[in-house]
Amino acid sequence: MVEGLLIGLQTALSIKNFLMVVGGCLIGTFIGMLPGLGPMSIIAIMIPVAISIGDPSAALILLAGVYYGAIFGGSTSSILINAPGVASTVATSFDGYPLTRAGKAGKALTVAAIASFVGGTVGAILLLFFAPALASVALLFHSAEYFALMVVGLSAIAAFAGSGQVTKALLMTVMGLMLATVGEGAQFNLPRFTMGLMDLQSGIGFITLAMAMFAIPETLFLVLDPSRSDKSGEGSSEIKDLRITAEEAKQIAPVIARQSIQGFLIGVMPGAGATIASFLGYAVERNIAKPSDRDLFGKGSVKGLAAPESANNAACTGSFVPLLTLGIPGSGTTAILLGALIALNVSPGPRLMQDQPEIFWSVIISMYIGNVVLLILNLPLIPYIAKVLTVPRTFLIPFILFFTLMGAYIGQNNPTELLFLVGLGVLATILRLASFPLAPLLIGFILGPMLENNFSRASQLYDGVSFVWERPMTTVLLAIAVLLIVLPSLKSRFGRGKFFA
Repeated sequence: MVEGLLIGLQTALSIKNFLMVVGGCLIGTFIGMLPGLGPMSIIAIMIPVAISIGDPSAALILLAGVYYGAIFGGSTSSILINAPGVASTVATSFDGYPLTRAGKAGKALTVAAIASFVGGTVGAILLLFFAPALASVALLFHSAEYFALMVVGLSAIAAFAGSGQVTKALLMTVMGLMLATVGEGAQFNLPRFTMGLMDLQSGIGFITLAMAMFAIPETLFLVLDPSRSDKSGEGSSEIKDLRITAEEAKQIAPVIARQSIQGFLIGVMPGAGATIASFLGYAVERNIAKPSDRDLFGKGSVKGLAAPESANNAACTGSFVPLLTLGIPGSGTTAILLGALIALNVSPGPRLMQDQPEIFWSVIISMYIGNVVLLILNLPLIPYIAKVLTVPRTFLIPFILFFTLMGAYIGQNNPTELLFLVGLGVLATILRLASFPLAPLLIGFILGPMLENNFSRASQLYDGVSFVWERPMTTVLLAIAVLLIVLPSLKSRFGRGKFFA
C-alpha cells in the first residue's frame, strides 16, 4: 500500500494531472449548478475529450473530477431556487430551500460546502484503506439483499412526512411506485400503462419528475404570490449570515460524521448510488433526532441539510470501489466511466491494483486533492453565488423556467418530455396546496424500479419468495424495515402513556 500511495502521489501531483483535477472540478461544479443537466450528460459528452488526452490516469482523473464536482455543486440550485441540479441533491432542497426562504441562503451554502467536503474527504480516506476489503463485502449483496434494502428505504418514508402527515406520505409513496411502473417491465419487457404513447415506453424521466415536483410549483407560487420573493429576502442587496455559529457546528458535526460513513458504505454497493444514500441519510437523521430537532426537519434544519450533502458526496466516492476493484459500476454515472475506461484500454477489476497501480492510486489521491480544491473554489464564491437571490422576480422566473425546461429536454432528448413536465408540475402544485408531501413520491419513484427488478430476479432464482427466510442478511434487513414502520407508532403510544390502554 505504501508503494502504491507513493506512485499515486507522484502521478496525481504532476502538473498535468493537477490541472485535470482543477479543470474537472470547475466543469463539474458549474454543470452541477444548472438544473437537470447532471454529471451523466457531461461525462458522456467529455469521453471523446478524455480519450484524446491519451493518458488513462489523466483522463480518469478529469472524469472523476467532473463527477464529484457536479455532486458538490449540485446543491446550489436546490438551495437557492428549489430546482435540484442533480438527482442526488433532491434531499438537499428539503431544508436548504426553507433556509433560503428564511433569509439564510449564505449559511445554507456554507453548511452544504463543508458537509460536502467532509463527506468526500472521509470517502476518499475510506476508499484508500478499505477498497479491496469492501469489494468483498459488496459481493455478498445479491438481488434478495438489494430488494430488502429497497424495502428499508421505503419504510423510512415517515421521515419525509410532517406532523400528522404519515397517511398522506404513504399515499404519495404509492403514487410514486405507480409512476415507476410506467414503461417496460423488468420481468416481461412489455410496455405497461403507456396508453399507446411511444414516448412513455421508456418510462418517465427522473429529472423531469424532480423538476415537476419542485421547480415548477415554486415558479407558479412566485407568479401567484408576488410577495413570496420579498419574504425570502430577494430584494436585499446584501447576503448576510454566511458563518456557522459554534452551536450549529456542534449540531452538524456528528451528523456529518455518521452520514459520511453511512453514505460511503451505501455507495460501495453496486446499484445503490448517491441518490439513495442522500435520501436514507436524511431519513436516518430525522428518525434519530430529538423531538424538538425532528420538528425542524423540512422547515430549515441545518442537520437536515448536512445529512444528505455529506452522504451523497461520500457515496459518490464509495461508488468507485466496485468500479475499480470489481469492474462493476456502482451507479449510472460510474457505468459511463466504465465505458470510458474500456475505451482507454484499461480493464478495471481485481488485477488493476497490481497491473496498473498508477491509475488505481492516482485516482484515489486525486479525489482527496479534488475535495480540497472544491472547498477552496466554492467557499469564497458563496456570497457571489447567493447574489442570484437579488435578481428581480421578473427575471428570476424565466431563468428558473428556462433551465428547468432545458434540463428536462436534455435528460431524455424528447420534446414530449416538456408536456409531461408541465402536466406533472401542475399536479404537484395542486398537491402542495393540499399539503401533501412530495418527497415520498420521489422516494417511491426512485426505489420502485430497483425494488421490482431485484424482487423479480430473486423470485426467479429461488422459484418463489423463500429467499426471505433462506438468506439471513435479507431477513435482517426486512426486520429492520418492520422496526422502522412499527417503532414510530410505539414511541408515540409510549409518549402518551397509552401503550397498554
